[in-house]
Amino acid sequence: MSRIITTVFAILFTMVSVINAQIKTPAASPWATFSQDVGLITVSGEYSRPGVKGRTIFGDLVPFDKVWRTGANGATKISFSGDVEVEGNALTKGSYAVLTKPGKKSWDVHFYAYEGGSWGSYLEKTPSAIVSVPSKTTTSKTENFTISVNNIDVGSGSLDFAWDKTVVSMGITTEVDAAVMANIEKVLAGPTAGDYYNAGTYYYNSGKDLNKALEYIQKATHSENPRFWQLRMESEVLAKLGKHKEAIEVAKKSMNLAKEAGNEDYVKINTKNISKWSM
Repeated sequence: MSRIITTVFAILFTMVSVINAQIKTPAASPWATFSQDVGLITVSGEYSRPGVKGRTIFGDLVPFDKVWRTGANGATKISFSGDVEVEGNALTKGSYAVLTKPGKKSWDVHFYAYEGGSWGSYLEKTPSAIVSVPSKTTTSKTENFTISVNNIDVGSGSLDFAWDKTVVSMGITTEVDAAVMANIEKVLAGPTAGDYYNAGTYYYNSGKDLNKALEYIQKATHSENPRFWQLRMESEVLAKLGKHKEAIEVAKKSMNLAKEAGNEDYVKINTKNISKWSM
């Protein structure tokens, strides 16, 4: 009898263990990811997001002038798909563990070549770069620790840390012009209308030679079947060069093709431009 009772208890214990193993509860500091293109590279990351939960964060929960894991649980990981500079500090393509030392007025942000999720393992290592940036106090509150990429331009952006009413922002720059110009020269050895359009658009958007921009754009628009978005760009370049009469004629062509394609956004853009350039 005792053997039977023991067997029954063993079965019940196993059943309870299996049931408990299937129970999932919300994480106190949920894991998060982000990904953002900056210029020709992608900045991405993996980190946890602890909440304020009514606590005093910096200077208390996270002491000033001591190394912080920058989140909770495992090491925060930030990756760059190409070479970048963070506040003027060069970081090569790859992944980095990020530890920080928050201060009252500024933070030191340490980037280590990523080797794993144990943040404590980096404390005795030499960082690839140390970035010092001001700490700003905001009127709005960020409940959960947040890492994001903002202020995106042609080849730059900012890597921002925000929690409670504190924000730290680091400038990111990446080489775009040399890569794009080299690609333009290579592709234009045997370009398509789309390649000419992309080259002309880059010249226009980056403030380069407008006459060269127009030359490239018109190689696309003077093809057999120009697209309404290509013609719209040609009109913008013409207007920028002060050739408003020609710009209006091209904008009308773009508008008509946009109507045929059912693209109301481009119809509105061209209508607005025609009105503006007719003044």
